[in-house]
Amino acid sequence: MKIAIVLPPGSRFSQSRPNSMETVVRTLAGVSRYRSSIRIFCPEGADDHGDFDVQTVPEGRNIRIEALTRHIRAYDPDLIEVHQKVVDATRLARRFPRATNLLYRHHALKTPRTLLNRWRYQARYGVQDGLIFVSKSERDRFVAQHPGLADKSFGIPNPIQADPWLAPPDDREQVIAFAGRAMPEKGLDVLCAALPAVLERHPNWRAVLMLNDWDDHQAWAAPHVAPLERFGDRVAILRSASLGEVREIMKTVAIAVTPSVWAEPLGLTALEAHAAGAALISSGRGGLREASGPHALYVDEVTPASLTDAMETLVLDPERRTAMARAGQRYVLSNHLPERRSRDLDALRLRLLAMRKPVLVPA
Repeated sequence: MKIAIVLPPGSRFSQSRPNSMETVVRTLAGVSRYRSSIRIFCPEGADDHGDFDVQTVPEGRNIRIEALTRHIRAYDPDLIEVHQKVVDATRLARRFPRATNLLYRHHALKTPRTLLNRWRYQARYGVQDGLIFVSKSERDRFVAQHPGLADKSFGIPNPIQADPWLAPPDDREQVIAFAGRAMPEKGLDVLCAALPAVLERHPNWRAVLMLNDWDDHQAWAAPHVAPLERFGDRVAILRSASLGEVREIMKTVAIAVTPSVWAEPLGLTALEAHAAGAALISSGRGGLREASGPHALYVDEVTPASLTDAMETLVLDPERRTAMARAGQRYVLSNHLPERRSRDLDALRLRLLAMRKPVLVPA
């Protein structure tokens, strides 16, 4: 089976500075039974794609889709898997009706607010042979809005390549860590408001905030981070840190916090924290409970008070903290490894390819 994986604008498939979506694509493709017949189509701008078969295309709305069409036609795949961008998936599905066409969503799809929007979205999704979501909860949320598409909607939870993250949960540094984009949806502002109370009560503890996409969101994030400067080197702010930096830090910290205030499709940062051996505090929104199972300390509401109480609970109870970290790490290793998820995805690809009805296209 020849597979074309199409990444959206801005996703350059860089090995050194990947976003979470690219990490998932790289992880699943790396262990796929069809790895040798997968070609990645991504925008220009990076030269460290690794040993994958990659075709770059220029940015720019119209020039990009024409270049994609040209290169995909030359590759002649059996299956076209468009990640994230609905418009690209729709246009390519109409241009390549003989191929099996999939839309793979890493973030939530827009909720239709009018009957016209619902009709328009239904038309776009309806041309796909399958829609894949990165958690069962995200798939269920979509089906609740579009019940007519239930038969072609599937949930395959994100995997994690755990080996580079693994570290013993014992004897961790007294550090509370946050890793994520510096934007409101991630709950960064609430965490910044909650941290001072914990740091004041426990002078031996520190915090580190690893803020991705800082340049895009600093206007919003900077005022929330600024009050923490009074703690000096007890609070480290890493702006747009590389994945390698995030990984090495997460392998040493005692507590990680994922305080998302929106319904996370799954939450790769939660998987990374578990794999790295940190005890996790989570909002449990969206797919976060699917990511962590019963092995996170969940807050019912994301408020400064609730986060302060949760951090205080784990700071004061090192035995519970370590037990949680061990259980979370075991859970990730048994439920979220790439080999299991890739088998699920390959089986779904094969099933949808077999179900595809022949399309007669005039010469």
